[in-house]
Amino acid sequence: MTLNTILLNLIELTPTPGSPTTGIDTGGLADFLRAFFAPLFLVVVSVVALFFLFTREITRFVQFLILAVAIGVIFYVPNIIEVTARAIAGALGIR
Repeated sequence: MTLNTILLNLIELTPTPGSPTTGIDTGGLADFLRAFFAPLFLVVVSVVALFFLFTREITRFVQFLILAVAIGVIFYVPNIIEVTARAIAGALGIR
């Protein structure tokens, strides 16, 4: 009886030919990574910005602030890379 149950369970787990195989669900992976790294990104940006302000390096502070905003926009705005690539291609006349 037990061996029969084990064999039936193994048959159910074995994919049949022609059946779609299920892989890892990555639907929420980007949202998870954004939620995980957002606080870390903000802490690093804050510490570096405070360092530049306390050492009175205003030019480097402004450069770092512009770079941090650009990186934040690239990683945290959905589809920004795709939209930008399409806009550049359209401006160059590539369809």
